[in-house]
Amino acid sequence: MRYLFCSVSVAGLLMAGAGVPLFVAQAQAQTPSSSAKPAANSLPPVTVDAPQRQPKARSTAASNAQRGRVSRTNRTPRPPITAEASPQSQGPQRGPATPLNTNVVTLSASRLGLTPREIPASVEAVGAETIREQGYHTTIDAVKGATGVTAGDAPNDVSFSMRGFQGNQVNVTYNGINIGPTGFTALTMETFNLDRVEFLKGPSSLMSGQGAVGGAINYVTKAPHTGPIQNEAFVGFDSFGSYRAGYGSGGSTNIKGLDYRFDISRSDVNGFINDTDARNLHVSGQLDYRLSESFKVFGALEYKDYQAHVYEGTPLVPVAFSGPYATNGIVSGTKVSDYNPSNLGAVTIDSRTLTTNYNVLDNHKTIKETWARGGFEWNLTNDVTLRSQTYEYNASRDWYNNEVSAFNTDITRVNNPIDRERFFVHHNQNTVGNNTDVTWNSRFFGMENRLVTGVEAYHLDFTRPGAANFPSDHVALVDPDRGYYGSLTTKRQTATIDSVAFNLEDRLKITPTFALIGGLRYNPFELDRTSTDKFGASNAGFPYSASWQPVTGRIGYTWEALPGMTFYSQYATASDLSADSIFLLSPTQRLTLTTARSYETGVKNLLWNGRAEWTFSAFDIERDNVYSAQAGQTLNLAGKVKSQGVEFAAAVRPIPELKLWGNVAYVHARYADYDFTGGSFSGNAPPNIPALIVNGGASYRFLNPGWLPVEAGISVRHVGDRYTTDANTVTMLAYTTADAFAFVDIPKSKAFPTFDNTRVTFRVRNLTDRKYAAWSDPFYPDQIFLGAARTYEIETSFKF
Repeated sequence: MRYLFCSVSVAGLLMAGAGVPLFVAQAQAQTPSSSAKPAANSLPPVTVDAPQRQPKARSTAASNAQRGRVSRTNRTPRPPITAEASPQSQGPQRGPATPLNTNVVTLSASRLGLTPREIPASVEAVGAETIREQGYHTTIDAVKGATGVTAGDAPNDVSFSMRGFQGNQVNVTYNGINIGPTGFTALTMETFNLDRVEFLKGPSSLMSGQGAVGGAINYVTKAPHTGPIQNEAFVGFDSFGSYRAGYGSGGSTNIKGLDYRFDISRSDVNGFINDTDARNLHVSGQLDYRLSESFKVFGALEYKDYQAHVYEGTPLVPVAFSGPYATNGIVSGTKVSDYNPSNLGAVTIDSRTLTTNYNVLDNHKTIKETWARGGFEWNLTNDVTLRSQTYEYNASRDWYNNEVSAFNTDITRVNNPIDRERFFVHHNQNTVGNNTDVTWNSRFFGMENRLVTGVEAYHLDFTRPGAANFPSDHVALVDPDRGYYGSLTTKRQTATIDSVAFNLEDRLKITPTFALIGGLRYNPFELDRTSTDKFGASNAGFPYSASWQPVTGRIGYTWEALPGMTFYSQYATASDLSADSIFLLSPTQRLTLTTARSYETGVKNLLWNGRAEWTFSAFDIERDNVYSAQAGQTLNLAGKVKSQGVEFAAAVRPIPELKLWGNVAYVHARYADYDFTGGSFSGNAPPNIPALIVNGGASYRFLNPGWLPVEAGISVRHVGDRYTTDANTVTMLAYTTADAFAFVDIPKSKAFPTFDNTRVTFRVRNLTDRKYAAWSDPFYPDQIFLGAARTYEIETSFKF
């Protein structure tokens, strides 16, 4: 607690109030704010015109103007703060949109107000227009469109893999705020309320704290813009009887300086597995108020309600048992059950179980979340900006399911070969925090310099009533009698975390084309835990406390060797708890932190008058002191993980009507020093890590097909082989899926004068109805999760 109180006191002296940075205009070039004039202290705008070499000789005034700075010898009055004025505001667009959306400022990747092409790291931003065109309905859909990222809904959580790491080694943040381990806190959301999804690849504890070894994913909600009010709405249906709908509105009010944004979305989605569904409600709103030319405040509220009857996986079955019903192309390999003593031999997925639900009839998963955020941004001088944000996050999560479905070869159980086991857990989480930072633009021996120093502090209370007993039974493989959960007794665990982080980040432009960029994060934090049994008595070793003081950072450079072509390299570090989740850490587990380091180099190129763009990166990551998930909610000491790979992404618009895009990622991830009594997994690949991921797509717009503009397109995704466990004995086989779409844009007409634009979209997902394994949870290795079947969709959206 002492860390929290100290940092809040510092923040209070700086703030004279509380708050969150003002989140501003959307990342797409179509927003009215994209044309707003940048402030005098902003970094140089990135243009997408044909690259032209600058004359060698230029005046000081011209140089300053080009770099977007005010001449120190001829200072002009401070400009007013607008939705685009400050590089520290969330998400301003720097010039026209580029093919890979690299003109948007991504504060989750750097506090310096830089775009992805100015940061010495792999950064992606999937914007609202891309989300709309590609039909990324959920955050899981949007994540899969990024380079080298896979995702899946595991029995208890949402999981991602990136650069050879998965689960809690990939952080998920919300508007830049980290709320805890991904496996506990990540929630599948509809994307309508989001402005964009940002990706920072590789170790990134500097930005998002503990856990960001593989990288970080940041969800950014839509924010107000300055200008005329714009409204949007949509409604859609699919062939499983699902529906989605949303409404959003934003712009300037009649009160001078007051802008607003409001969004609400609702979905009721039926799954391809029998008797599964998910209902999702997301409401978000924000007000921005410019009190003066140099001072603005902001307040935001958000509510999410997720209710589902869930799919908990499909059991692996012996080929010998399935006989003619054994499938090809989903899994291969041999399996010894991790739940019972059965040797399954060669395994398959039985074709009779492709839509079978093994969960109990009264299963549910419910999550309710609320956010309250508020803050200010104050331009103290032309060169100094103070920001502060205060937030409160509350969550109630509930899982009540049958989570184990394991095949048993006992000959006395031939009619009921599937072992099942229940699991219940509830979470109550409350997090209160404050982030305050100061940005200072200056010159260091004549070189442009930007320095950001900040303090982040939070207090987190976590309560976890969980099952003390685990009812079990046996059911048939085909048409099982699903039954009900049964009796439940509970025990209780708590975790209290007090954390403070001191951040420093700096960019020094040694020449107009070469910059050094680096940062450090010192993050002491404390954990207090309790654990009681079903009678309320404390378990052995509890209560207990522990504390850590990790230091992480990165250092790198960017070099625009040719106009539009930037080379970069960086060294970065990260840390996280070696024994997985801080919420469940016991006193008998190793309380040390892992250490991770990364070397990365690459190139980013915008060319052909802004119509083409490509990026390339190569990386080498090593994470030491690793624990690995095993069956039965246990962990194994796994030594270290080494991961090397390359990533390439490109997009081009050769003619106005045609768009082409694609990305490919190759990673070689392996365990090292993973030895145990009776064997070794050294040299094996971690679970759920494909060596190869390829995404690609194309669309063509028929501008005048005789009646209305029509655009048709296709996207393809290939994911390579993955293993279900550290043992690497069962392979989830590579798969390729394709989606096809066509939409009709109906312009404003006398018949519908209210609507500026109406779009009707037709889409087919998994065009060939490919059957494939999407994910495996290492805690439940006797089952896998199948990918969604072919789906037909129709959607109508409006802008007015």
